[in-house]
Amino acid sequence: MRFGFHVSIAGSLDKSVDRAKGLGCSTFQIFTRNPRGWAFSDLDAVVASTFRGKLAESGIAPVLDHMPYLPNLASANGEVYGKSVKALKAELKRCDTLGVPYLVTHLGSHLGAGAEKGRRRLIRALASTLADAEAGCMVLLENTAGQKNSLGTTFEDLAAIMDGISHPDRIGFCFDTCHAVGSGYDLRRRGTRILDELEEVIGLERLKAVHLNDSKGGLGSHLDRHEHIGMGAIGEDGFRTLLHDGRLRAIPMIMETPLDARRDDRGNLSKALELAGDGPSA
Repeated sequence: MRFGFHVSIAGSLDKSVDRAKGLGCSTFQIFTRNPRGWAFSDLDAVVASTFRGKLAESGIAPVLDHMPYLPNLASANGEVYGKSVKALKAELKRCDTLGVPYLVTHLGSHLGAGAEKGRRRLIRALASTLADAEAGCMVLLENTAGQKNSLGTTFEDLAAIMDGISHPDRIGFCFDTCHAVGSGYDLRRRGTRILDELEEVIGLERLKAVHLNDSKGGLGSHLDRHEHIGMGAIGEDGFRTLLHDGRLRAIPMIMETPLDARRDDRGNLSKALELAGDGPSA
């Protein structure tokens, strides 16, 4: 199985590859720019070339990019919506330049305008962007924890959005385990059955990545608060069940776990490997 982390690009984007190697990652995720602002600089050609060279030499794959925090592709605010679509188009281009095959995005909030209206705006943003973009990077929709006005909380909601886009080869799914617990999916006790449901409603062929995070919030809490592997609402037995399910064996696992006195990234990687170590049960 391939495990990795969301890795910093501090200093230079290509240094993320060095950090991933140093942690023992076999996959990893990055932001390609500052995720907390709208403004960004074009990619430096030398840095992009160095990134691609280091990545090829490392053998680490795949690499995921994550959209910045500010864009809201479901926004009813025309200015924000326009800037969000522009940001998505730019990020897809950056991924193609860097040779990154997957771009993970949150689905956004309808801001009280209603889920159906928000869903239509989101589908329009994704469809128009993919129609204009070169056939390269795939957009992965990430499930949410069920916060107020958010989209993509249930498998049915995600499937409806995917089915509304006429570029099925450019849209996939990133399953966040912490968010799933927050939205009411009991991965501690029903992990295998929930994967059955995912397979039936969305289709495992669309599952391209897992954000492997435990949850500080309880089942159905609608909280998006990540916890160390095995220390939260999913627990070691819940992760062991998931990681022994053969349907997930080829899926890259990205951890976005905390860094604190209890455990660091190496500790979470060691725990994930330990829980996956007995091999698949299916």
